Amino acid sequence: MEGGEVARAEVVAPAGLSDVISAALPAEDLKHKPGESATVYLNGGGVLRRVLLLGAGNRSKFDLEATRRFAGSAVRAAESIGVSGLTLYLTDVSADAVQAATEGAVLAAWRFTEMKNPDEGDAPVDVSSFEVMVDSDDLGAGEAGIRVGGAVGRAANFARTLQSRPGNVATPSHLADEASRMAGECALDVTVMGPDELEAERMYALLSVAQGSDEEPRLIVLRHNGGPDSEAPLVLVGKGLTFDAGGISIKPAGGMEDMIFDMSGGAAVIGAMQAIGELNVPLNVIGIVPSSENLINGRAMKPGDIIRSREGKTIEVVNTDAEGRLILADALSYAQGLDPAAIVDCATLTGSVVIALGHHAAAVFGTDDDLVDELRAAGDRSGERCWPLPLWDDYRRQIDSRVADVVNVGGRPGGSITAACFLKEFVGDCRWAHLDIAGTAYGEGKLSYQRKGAAGFPTRLLVDWVRSRAG
Repeated sequence: MEGGEVARAEVVAPAGLSDVISAALPAEDLKHKPGESATVYLNGGGVLRRVLLLGAGNRSKFDLEATRRFAGSAVRAAESIGVSGLTLYLTDVSADAVQAATEGAVLAAWRFTEMKNPDEGDAPVDVSSFEVMVDSDDLGAGEAGIRVGGAVGRAANFARTLQSRPGNVATPSHLADEASRMAGECALDVTVMGPDELEAERMYALLSVAQGSDEEPRLIVLRHNGGPDSEAPLVLVGKGLTFDAGGISIKPAGGMEDMIFDMSGGAAVIGAMQAIGELNVPLNVIGIVPSSENLINGRAMKPGDIIRSREGKTIEVVNTDAEGRLILADALSYAQGLDPAAIVDCATLTGSVVIALGHHAAAVFGTDDDLVDELRAAGDRSGERCWPLPLWDDYRRQIDSRVADVVNVGGRPGGSITAACFLKEFVGDCRWAHLDIAGTAYGEGKLSYQRKGAAGFPTRLLVDWVRSRAG
């Protein structure tokens, strides 16, 4: 799976395989808990020489996420014994189960090593090939599951790679170049706006954030034309802040290196658009990524500045480290003008959401309960869960400004909610939902199919939601 390639193979399991395994391994050595493993070496010259038995836990709890984690554990176990090729034997399975297993394996096999010199002598063994073996009656489900799971896994890994590149590499122009390259491979239309086009579009909030950096901002627009021209598009918007020092409201030095991950929403949208194009989903889908840096120079935005957004609303800036909502404001206004069927944005927007939900779920906000429910269901299926928080008018009043239409920070109480209320000001009457992914975009890699660092969240959720809309 180096580079995300997935192999499909039809293999006939040796007759009596279960009996051979039972004879070779005493019952007391069989492992049942998730992640526990045992290896059986088979005599003879058959296609299978070594069988890895992996605990799957309670059968009644073996759902799609358990399948995903099981496949991830299989890759980890294979790595630990120096095996580069892995065949996963699944019986009585659905296409969804094969998809989940494929995703888990592809995600688990990913490493970010492009900035390292090759190791000499002690390089870890990567699982570079993955096959799914199914019963003959399940071949159709197996093929469909591998096709979708492979595309989704590769898309999430692409997002993780973009997330992981350092700020001196992954600039706004680099993000635009990578999106354009991917668009060419996946038959997507792409438009990239620079400072002149952004000025013409009146995207003054995005330009205000970017003016503190020598790196020029970009607005990346990816289009998948899978439906008829008359069909309203689904629009995905992702925050692409490639490095966030906080501006004049500068962040503490400790942990600032993790601010390369402030473009995780943009990376997820680019990754999701890759899978949507590769799978040729029969809908019109548009991905929008506003991208800039938030740094400090003599032109940097200052606390107390009042800026005008594309929507025409004025914004009092009291904290320059609340910049993500500013670049999203212009992107959401632009999305509103596309007459969408729905808009979903995702952003590492607030630290408050980590206090509220920790690292196990994103927060979801929305103007339409059905849309929020759709995203929650997609999150449950994809293993990228989200939980709803309110957008009550009581919270909206916290972003009232004495000198402008809105203020960019509403105080500490309910910080993730007031940030979502701010974004709501720029979507008009559209069906809109916002995912605050600050607690889930990157982490310690505690799941079997994750590693420390970039998680690719919510690439899988977005693809699942779009595919579910296609029926």
